[in-house]
Amino acid sequence: MNQAQAIALYHPLLHSVAYNILRCKQDAEDMVQDTFVKWLSIDQTKIQNTKAYLITSVINNCKNHLNTLRKKKEEYWESSKLSQLIVRFKETDFKHLDMEAELSAAFKVLQSKLEPLERAAYLLREVFEFDYESIQKVLDKKGDHCRQLLSRAKKKLSDSTAKIHFELPDSHLLEAFKKACSASPSIFIQHLKNDISSGPDKKS
Repeated sequence: MNQAQAIALYHPLLHSVAYNILRCKQDAEDMVQDTFVKWLSIDQTKIQNTKAYLITSVINNCKNHLNTLRKKKEEYWESSKLSQLIVRFKETDFKHLDMEAELSAAFKVLQSKLEPLERAAYLLREVFEFDYESIQKVLDKKGDHCRQLLSRAKKKLSDSTAKIHFELPDSHLLEAFKKACSASPSIFIQHLKNDISSGPDKKS
């Protein structure tokens, strides 16, 4: 069996394997093509079982592709601004589950990188556009301290080398935040205060 015959014979099988892993026809086809290109570039006389080799190769390609997508997603959330996401959030029907997932992912980043005081200062300033005098009253901190908290928060969020430990976000805080986006932020502010009072930096 020559190379063209092998490609014609195994292509449907490899595409099925790839699609079952990736659940995307175009990505699956790309992984199959990549598998064949690599197979054509090596010494095939050393391969004892061509079918097994191709299946293993396409599975490995799919795994590497998924890992790359995961890393890109994490890098996106590390660099994204929550305030930009809120603009979309306000204009989106909550029946669109992808938006819920994006908002939850953004909160995971904030929760993993920021202390409660930093998180509160960042959300109030960057998302709800509170002035520093208002933030000072909410957090019961001096103006300079509030500016330092915001500066520290921005630095942590922009630090691409910081390691993120993803945990489930505080569901009560997230729900209060969603309501604050379309109504008054007063309930959300109370949740922020509760978050601060129970957090590790409550004495700051």
